[in-house]
Amino acid sequence: MESLAQLEVLCERLYNSQDSAERMHAENTLKCFSTNIDYISQCQFILDNALTPYALMLASSSLLKQVTEHSLSLQLRLDIRNYIVNYLANRGPELQSFVIGSLVQLLCRLTKFGWFDDDIFRDVVKESIKFLSQATSDHYAIGLRILNQLVSEMNQPNPGVPSSHHRKVACSFRDQSLFQIFQISLTSLHQLKNDAMSRLQELALSLSLKCLSFDFVGTTIDESSEEFGTVQIPSSWKPLLEDLSTLEIFFDYYALTKPPISKESLECLVRLASVRCSLFTNDATRTKFLDHLISGTKEILRTGQGLADHDNYHEFCRLLGRFRVNYQLSDLVIMDGYSDWIRLVAEFTSKSLLSWQWASSSVYYLLGLWSRLVSSVPYLKGDAPSLLDEFVPKITEGFITSRLDSAQAGLPDDISEHPLDNVDLLQDQLDCFPNLCRFRYESSSMFLINVMEPILQIYVEKAQLQTGDTSELSVVEAKLAWIVHIIAVIVKIKQCAGSSVESQEVIDAELSARALRLVNVADSGLHSQRYGEISKQRLDRAILTFFQHFRKNYVGDHAMHSSKQLYARLSDLLGLHDHLLLLDFIVRKIATNLKCYVESEEVIDHTLSLFLELASGYMTGKLLLKLDSVKFILLHHHKEHFPFLEEYRCSRSRTTFYYTIGWLIFMEDSTILFKPSMDALLKVFMTLESTPVTMFRTDSVKYALIGLMRDLRGIAMATNSRRTYGLLFHWIYPHMPILLRGISHWADTPEVTTPLLKLMAEFVLNKSQRLTFDTSSPNGILLFREVSKLLVAYGTKILTLPNVTDIYSFKYKGIWISLTMLSRALAGNYVNFGVFELYGDRALADALDIALKMTLAIPLADILAYRKLTRAYFAFLEVLFNSHNVFVLNLEANTFIHIVGSLESGLKALDTGISSQCASAVDNLAAFYFNNITMGEAPTSTAAINLARNLAECPRLLPEILKTLFEIVLYSDCGNQWSLSRPMLSLILISEQMFTDVKAQILASQLADQHERLSLCFDKLMADITRSLDSKNRDKFTQNLTIFRHDFRVK
Repeated sequence: MESLAQLEVLCERLYNSQDSAERMHAENTLKCFSTNIDYISQCQFILDNALTPYALMLASSSLLKQVTEHSLSLQLRLDIRNYIVNYLANRGPELQSFVIGSLVQLLCRLTKFGWFDDDIFRDVVKESIKFLSQATSDHYAIGLRILNQLVSEMNQPNPGVPSSHHRKVACSFRDQSLFQIFQISLTSLHQLKNDAMSRLQELALSLSLKCLSFDFVGTTIDESSEEFGTVQIPSSWKPLLEDLSTLEIFFDYYALTKPPISKESLECLVRLASVRCSLFTNDATRTKFLDHLISGTKEILRTGQGLADHDNYHEFCRLLGRFRVNYQLSDLVIMDGYSDWIRLVAEFTSKSLLSWQWASSSVYYLLGLWSRLVSSVPYLKGDAPSLLDEFVPKITEGFITSRLDSAQAGLPDDISEHPLDNVDLLQDQLDCFPNLCRFRYESSSMFLINVMEPILQIYVEKAQLQTGDTSELSVVEAKLAWIVHIIAVIVKIKQCAGSSVESQEVIDAELSARALRLVNVADSGLHSQRYGEISKQRLDRAILTFFQHFRKNYVGDHAMHSSKQLYARLSDLLGLHDHLLLLDFIVRKIATNLKCYVESEEVIDHTLSLFLELASGYMTGKLLLKLDSVKFILLHHHKEHFPFLEEYRCSRSRTTFYYTIGWLIFMEDSTILFKPSMDALLKVFMTLESTPVTMFRTDSVKYALIGLMRDLRGIAMATNSRRTYGLLFHWIYPHMPILLRGISHWADTPEVTTPLLKLMAEFVLNKSQRLTFDTSSPNGILLFREVSKLLVAYGTKILTLPNVTDIYSFKYKGIWISLTMLSRALAGNYVNFGVFELYGDRALADALDIALKMTLAIPLADILAYRKLTRAYFAFLEVLFNSHNVFVLNLEANTFIHIVGSLESGLKALDTGISSQCASAVDNLAAFYFNNITMGEAPTSTAAINLARNLAECPRLLPEILKTLFEIVLYSDCGNQWSLSRPMLSLILISEQMFTDVKAQILASQLADQHERLSLCFDKLMADITRSLDSKNRDKFTQNLTIFRHDFRVK
């Protein structure tokens, strides 16, 4: 760098330039500061002399990257640490906020990484106190920022650092420093209470929140979720938590401050309300704590202070919701202010329900609290009144009314905003509602029925009109959708304590009857022309959800006998006197949806999901086969009856549809249903077979092929036994030439090749040992020959095609499916592969050759970048090295070295499945070397000679793999240590010198004073290990490795 001025100009461009090329040039020029250790002194020079904040930012961020990614010496890290502390003390107040933030992060990263290396690193809290004790507010702010960042750093795992090491540091920090930091935050809050500096108040509050949010016991809370369990604060914090001024300071700050500071006060209270019960000395102290919580929340409820701000409001709802985590109803009712508090919470809940546009999802925290209170009523002892009888019915009615009001007002049809579109989320949110409804079920159900009846009557009347007001109908359908979702979630939970089963069943029947009546209305008259309307689709999805929940409790032999009251009432109301009639009713609705919805994928998928649930249930599946409506579907599953099959956008749904049909076809032991049900697919095959070769590249053939492949894959997925698979095999095998013709003509069209290859990948999968042919049957060999033909046809064509922009969809996807298909065929254990070579059949050799060519055509970086491709590639290599290692060993040297080298990359994969596959492949290779070369007199077979020659050309290949295996076991949290131990022993036994060299390299990377202890660890690793790869010796090595790993990692 010629001058500091030039560097400052480049930094300005790096952080501020609008020109991407200019930014890229600056980034490449300045990259050396963050990648080259020799530039660390240059970074210090920049910090000392640069004038612009961007140059300072470059120096700070570069040092952070150096510290994070490189193993710097202890003395160098100490020097950087001391320099940064002094720099912040001397120049901190004059620096830009973002520069201070970067320097503070650097200091905290150094502290975390050096926590066990030197006691000086642990003095960072003392250093922060020095900042806090200085006269200027700027120094005070820096001190608080250091502590904030330190708690965050210690709580957050770092990429590349084993989680066990992270937890070790975090636990040590928790025990030694976190309590002191929390005390500092509280002291600061008291000192700053009357201070006008809101910036300092916010930093102090943020520090308290970070301390209370610390992962005390290593549960790795999902930060994307607002929910967490009990806060496991250490026992040493007890005096501070039992001191009621701790709670009061956060309530005071809420009252004194404005958002966002007030919101953080509430967040701290949310966590304090969730503190584990066992922390308190006795019930009396816990009761005092609860009393203060109730008093504080009661005051906010009474005055409504700060709740006009949406963030405050949401956080306050969470705070009230947290009462259900630690406190039972019996704890609450004995409190002096309970009656006032519960009345205020009820009023607050009712107001929130009325303000549905504003409250949105916040109200579900309140419903969760009421649900928990209600469920505790049966366990309530003593005479203290709960007052729930007075408030819960009003809240239940208020919730129902609010949902209908939201429908009346009409929410935007944007799918990301409308609550009725995300059915799964909606049902989760409504989970707490059944307890409220069933608390006073008679009155709640009567209210729901009285609300629904007039709306349903309007809907009935509208059905009889020729035309209608679309917007008015949409509102009616939205209201009905809400009501049906509420009924669905009520019947999901069959009963609650507090009333008889029989009476609750009768009410369930009353509500269900209304939902069932609606089904017939929704598909009649004017409404039968509205399947394209979003509101109609939402209503039908609500009905499907109702069916899903209802059938789990009330359909099936057991349910029939235990639900006599329900069916008796349904018989009176609708004539549905048993579950067979009810199933027929559901199936007819399924058939109607599949017939009438052509363009709504969501409704089609939801309908098929319900159909599959019914078919795959043992009892319901058997019952379905008794229904004429199901028999009709099994014999008429073509586009004339189900137009969605012709809609290309719904083509994925075809597989689910035929999977369900397959379940039903194969449920009976006889073959009566199979052939008639397959007639429609047979006609498609016959049409394709009669199509001239010259006409095979037409759209009609293309879509026929796509549909047929998806349909057959669904049927194939449903074959789970030797009998059912045999039926399909004998039916489909004569038509295999069509698959070959399809892949040959359409190899450049992924829309065709993907479903075709996926069908074959499913067809060759030997799940549940379904591919078990007779000893005299050639079917296994015939099937593999078809696989080979398809693979060669596809691979030959795809390799000649030029690359396109979306290379994954165009090439890589087809290649990984092909590799999966071949791997499954090779590992299926239904083909004797020796037959091919014996009789001069090239099927196996050709399949392996083309598969290898396809893998070599993809750069390793791309293989590792696409998850599905990665899995298919390494699964293929595992099968190759396990059963066909002679093929690998006879490869040309560069190819062999590339493949074995890629195994090392796979070992480092985060996915333990991939890592284990690679370990198995390496073990098979090393075991072959050990048995045929190390222990043999001299390599005699061609494969052994080739292996020896290839490894001689690249002598570092196996040592690097052994070193990688040791590093994974020692430095990362591998969940597959058993799998990794297998190739480690095989490699160690190949060559003692290789093991000695790797051992020396690992020791060299450790501190000098640890060498003697670690060397003893290595010696113990090989204790009682013989030069053998028998299972007993392997198990002994695995045990030694576990002890070795533990001893090595002890500081």
